[in-house]
Amino acid sequence: MSRMGDSELPFSLLQYYSTAAYPCSYLPGERAISQVATPPHLITSEIYGDLMRQGFRRSGVFTYRPNCEACQACIPVRLPIARFAPNRSQRRCLKNHDGVQARELPLIYFAEHYQLYLRYQEARHAGGGMDQDDHEQYANFLLQSRVDSRLIEFTENGLLRMVSIIDILNDGLSSVYTFYDPDIDGASLGTYNILWQIAQCAANSLPYLYLGYWIRDSRKMAYKANFRPIEGLIDGLWREFDAADPSIGKR
Repeated sequence: MSRMGDSELPFSLLQYYSTAAYPCSYLPGERAISQVATPPHLITSEIYGDLMRQGFRRSGVFTYRPNCEACQACIPVRLPIARFAPNRSQRRCLKNHDGVQARELPLIYFAEHYQLYLRYQEARHAGGGMDQDDHEQYANFLLQSRVDSRLIEFTENGLLRMVSIIDILNDGLSSVYTFYDPDIDGASLGTYNILWQIAQCAANSLPYLYLGYWIRDSRKMAYKANFRPIEGLIDGLWREFDAADPSIGKR
């Protein structure tokens, strides 16, 4: 009898349940259902990488994927690093932010980060609920992790500009969440952050950057299609797709 690999046994012990329907965060008027993988303590970085390749993501210690019966709008997406080439706008973005400095910090609470998070939520996602997050909700969302996660702080001239949480997978990085100074008009900090993560993948010979879900009809998610080529998990297979194709990401 062959011996199971270290990752196969915990994976076989995972169980899955579907949540009750709740208001969709991205499509107004829609109801969403998530499939959640449990128990969280069995989901190591290696297991999480396997789940990620099946379309899962995490929020704190909870690992989930969309499981809506009548809607297929959420497309898990990733960037194949070896084939990525920045366009003119993205090259200009890199030049505009060449004074930004990044450093890794412990995955712990920093008051300055929390205040920036609240400012970002109020400016970009007012009324969505997250603009009212208290310290504990913020920490549960971003600072609780059972996988290999990193907190990256971005400063410019000594001023805090952006904070990003990323997960380290065996085949890439997963962009968990990023928030930045909403008062810097036209700074394209979000674009710069993805370009920085792409550069980190390239420097560490990691083939993919996972960007979560792309949703055609969500303005919040539209920016992801600006990075090409882009691959989506479509009908159970990762493949390159064109965001202009109306057959992709139908409700």
